[in-house]
Amino acid sequence: MYDFFADSSAIGEKEIIIRGSDLNHMKNVLRLQIGEQICIHEESTGKEYRCEIAGYEKDVAHLHIMWVEEANRELPSKIYLFQGLPKGDKMELIIQKAVELGVYEIIPVATKRAVVKLDAKKAEAKQKRWQSIAESAAKQSKRNIIPHIHEVVKFGQAVDYAKNLDITLIPYELAEDMEKTKQIFETIQPGQSIGIFIGPEGGFDESEIVLAQENGISPITLGKRILRTETAGMAVLSVLMFQLEGRE
Repeated sequence: MYDFFADSSAIGEKEIIIRGSDLNHMKNVLRLQIGEQICIHEESTGKEYRCEIAGYEKDVAHLHIMWVEEANRELPSKIYLFQGLPKGDKMELIIQKAVELGVYEIIPVATKRAVVKLDAKKAEAKQKRWQSIAESAAKQSKRNIIPHIHEVVKFGQAVDYAKNLDITLIPYELAEDMEKTKQIFETIQPGQSIGIFIGPEGGFDESEIVLAQENGISPITLGKRILRTETAGMAVLSVLMFQLEGRE
């Protein structure tokens, strides 16, 4: 069964209205027929609506609501991934996998050692592309929400953005004491907001680590091996998913 997302304004008591790119995908790409069933996720509440396609008009699809399910597939904590800009198309893979693993928001960060430099126009275009990837990954993994891809920010702005989170961590290749890292993960409780800072290919500059520590962001180790930027975030998110899944 195919999954789509809809804004609350499109959902009525007995009918859901679909427009735009989802209508095109439903009608012209998937060629879904009248009478076929699909699942609609309400973006703001996470409710799932089992629907039957009632009819098509030129710019609208009418869906008949068959029943509503209060399915919750989200982690009990909101996880924010502050990802240093990587080279090439690695960001697309990072976003796809992070969404599958349950991330709540991804904040792309321009760090000192990042090779990629985006001007405002390129950054805006990239953000739209990345948001589209997040939506596709959310549909594929049957998330209740579409994680937001933030605009690109500088490292200092990212640190400020993370100040309101309950727990903030920064994997660092020079950090030691795996037992301390394990203890930090074990103390994380459902409902706490968590920020994870991941460096680009060249890692974080020492001044960025100092700034992070000055603002309460704890350096942690991910072990004796050096992980690629596209691997490090997935490793942390996997641990958090295992730690939090099923705990309310």
